[in-house]
Amino acid sequence: MNYFDLPKIDLHCHLDGSVRPQTVIDLAKQHNVTLPSYDVDEVNTLMVAPEACENLPEYLSRFDLPVSVMQTAESLERISFELFEDAAKENVKYLEVRFAPQLHIQKGLTYAQIIASAVKGMKKAEAQYDIKGNYILSMVKFLPSDTITQVIDAGVSLLNQGVVAFDLAGSELDGFCHDYATYAQYAKDKGFRVTIHAGEQGSGQNVYDAIAILGAERIGHGVAIKDHEQAYNLVKQDDVALETCPSSNVQTKAISELALHPIKAFYQDGVPVTINTDNRTVSNTTMTDEVRKVMEQFELSVDDYYQIYKMSVQHSFASDDIKQDLMKLAK
Repeated sequence: MNYFDLPKIDLHCHLDGSVRPQTVIDLAKQHNVTLPSYDVDEVNTLMVAPEACENLPEYLSRFDLPVSVMQTAESLERISFELFEDAAKENVKYLEVRFAPQLHIQKGLTYAQIIASAVKGMKKAEAQYDIKGNYILSMVKFLPSDTITQVIDAGVSLLNQGVVAFDLAGSELDGFCHDYATYAQYAKDKGFRVTIHAGEQGSGQNVYDAIAILGAERIGHGVAIKDHEQAYNLVKQDDVALETCPSSNVQTKAISELALHPIKAFYQDGVPVTINTDNRTVSNTTMTDEVRKVMEQFELSVDDYYQIYKMSVQHSFASDDIKQDLMKLAK
């Protein structure tokens, strides 16, 4: 089986978790940002999370270094371009990237400039490679929530021209959805689609709430529904796709080992599942790696793979035209 040649779709990939270590060094030198080291192997070590982290915060600490150099329009454009380039070179045909504009204002960029820079890098890659993409604006729960509507407003001018959805990310406390209902509704009223990180570290109840309270059409991770019947049934009933990220789920201890990941059980029971990277650098992975791991671990056939691929197309936030083109690649 040549996993590299399979057409692939990644619906859950973080920009700041998918930066080339050499790029961090280049940009740090260019913008006088002090790094602990300028050796590419050492920087790589600082950016890649251990295969078994103590917890989610240990995993999230690996984002500090890349974010430190992602504070100029040029840096954001370059990193966005390189992520799409790297994905295209392993036969990813469609990629949805999420990032938090709130993290990139340290040197005075406006939210509109930040979003436009990321989209510009993506468009540049789309022009050079056989890949299409969109951006999802992630709101980070530990940052002031009064900036959320500002970020949404800044993204409106690029809605359906490179920006498609609203997301909530960051450490997951039980019951968090209740605090964000007005923001999710505001985003929906503006025309944003909704995907929410839930059921990764938190309970299945958070997944239920993300759908019932926030109107989530997809769930980032969502593996905790395996232990929550109501959430499981709601995901199935409302056809809400789970953006599973197998390597990341093991690293953050959302799942203790890959063999125990519920993706196959979900798939066989008709729960919409997708395979994604989460963070290419932090999780030291690619879409080819993730597909290979899942197919080999759970003995999935090529037909199974294409069923999951089609679910990814159907539940993507791509335009109808792009979805039609992506469906033509399914065997």
